[in-house]
Amino acid sequence: MTGPRGTETLEALVVGDLMADVVAAMSTSLARDSDTPSRVRTHGSGSAANVAAWLAAEGVRTTFLGCVGDDPLGRDGLAALAAAGVDVSHVAVDPSRATGTCIVLVDPSGERSMLPDPGSNDALVPHDLPRQLFRPGRHLHLSGYTLLREGSRAAGLTALARAREARMTISVDPSSAALLAAAGAEQFLGWTTGVQVLLPNADEARTLTGSADPRLAAEELSSSYDEVVVTLGREGALWQRGFITATAPAERSAEVVDTTGAGDAFTAGFLASWLLHPEPETALAAGNRLAARAIERVGGRP
Repeated sequence: MTGPRGTETLEALVVGDLMADVVAAMSTSLARDSDTPSRVRTHGSGSAANVAAWLAAEGVRTTFLGCVGDDPLGRDGLAALAAAGVDVSHVAVDPSRATGTCIVLVDPSGERSMLPDPGSNDALVPHDLPRQLFRPGRHLHLSGYTLLREGSRAAGLTALARAREARMTISVDPSSAALLAAAGAEQFLGWTTGVQVLLPNADEARTLTGSADPRLAAEELSSSYDEVVVTLGREGALWQRGFITATAPAERSAEVVDTTGAGDAFTAGFLASWLLHPEPETALAAGNRLAARAIERVGGRP
């Protein structure tokens, strides 16, 4: 199960979803069957696209692979990533499906509820993943949405297989406790066992193991992955490798405006540090620093 770690590379290939978020920041709790005054904005999003943007902001040379619709949302989404420094020259365009869109409801505490329509993300297929982009010295980060949605699953499995063949380091974000439960934990573990880093949040770790204790869940998952990093929201994050554990607290000075994309920012901060020097405490602190930046703004991007 072991693989290359700390390869002194800052070059990443991110595979997964690109979305457009319609974010409604509500002034009060949702008034069902009535009006809730809100501030509504549109932002580029998608877990994989967010990670790519944050990685680029951290100085990592980043290529994004995904699928958008042949529509203004798709073109604007790619333009925004390109402006952030991400290589989007290999992104597929589907002529028949709209770019994925998510309605995000943000309550006054900053917590969010999401109503996603994956759209063209489900049209990603193995043919959309150029083999020459998978090469030694690069890191693959795969959004779990790609595996958990049936339409894009073959592409996700192909990305993992090609990265393994090229002896790339690999990280996977399980992405969604609800979709994990629907797909089945054993299925997901079978698809991803042996990758270098698994990055679940506490709910996803519980879904994968049945354990409500993040430490016990991380310890169990570490039998399938080289390293497990569980994000704990306000409690920071913990890292597990075998029976060795490290933790780092969240940055308390951050003002919570919108938690959308905080996990993606953490992932990028952790990986940007880990790729250079894989000391867990340093990487966890880097992830928490970027997550703190993310929650201080509306939307999931730098």
